[in-house]
Amino acid sequence: MELLSLLFMSSCFLTLSGLTFGDQSGKTVNANEGDDAILPCSLGTNENIEFVRFEWTKEGTEKKVYIHDTGLDHSPALPGRVSHFRDLQHGSASIRINKVQLEDEGNYTCNFPSRGKTFRIELLVVGAAEPEITIVVQRNGWALLQCDVKNAYPKPTVKWRDSNNETIHSEEPQVSKQGDRFNIVLKATVKKPDRYHCVATQREIKHEAQKEINVDFDVEYRGQLLCNGINHYTADSHLQCGSAAPINAKRLTYRHIL
Repeated sequence: MELLSLLFMSSCFLTLSGLTFGDQSGKTVNANEGDDAILPCSLGTNENIEFVRFEWTKEGTEKKVYIHDTGLDHSPALPGRVSHFRDLQHGSASIRINKVQLEDEGNYTCNFPSRGKTFRIELLVVGAAEPEITIVVQRNGWALLQCDVKNAYPKPTVKWRDSNNETIHSEEPQVSKQGDRFNIVLKATVKKPDRYHCVATQREIKHEAQKEINVDFDVEYRGQLLCNGINHYTADSHLQCGSAAPINAKRLTYRHIL
């Protein structure tokens, strides 16, 4: 008897709201700013919904994001930026938002009024962190490495690591912010030849990216130096040469160009 009562109460609880949440409910869609975002929604029955009304709304927005009704489609909230994605004849009510912007971020609802089914999707507009590496200074026995991460959101964790994946000592990161975007500069001084990589991690969106650079203090410099020309040569003539890049050369060869 108690078991039957529990089953009855459970049944009442599940149907009380009048809504059925599909597999998509609670799903988070990550999209880089400027890219297109696909928000999934389907009845899961593979039926033709060409003449079934469904609506997309966004939390905090009065106008509907997208409406499909008896073969007609329109997007009051985002005119010209939202379109149906995939095939209505196979039950898909998914939509595509073109060139997402930060203000597009939020909680969306896909609703089938005649079926009493609602699906909830969160759209997170991100700036995926992509590190860039430069050698600021290289001298005999040491080098100063710099890692730049620009326009990242959410804020990433940036670290320098060696070829053994061990974190190496770095300076305090230089962090600046433009709106919701983060710019981070992280420098590290290394004193041994190795492959070093800069790793940027954004745990909230499960994103990690890295760039690698090989530091070799014994490499021969093969660039071209610009020397100031002189018109009068003597036994003690002095040529002044320079390079925009650090030089760590075992041998320099001077060539007179006529």
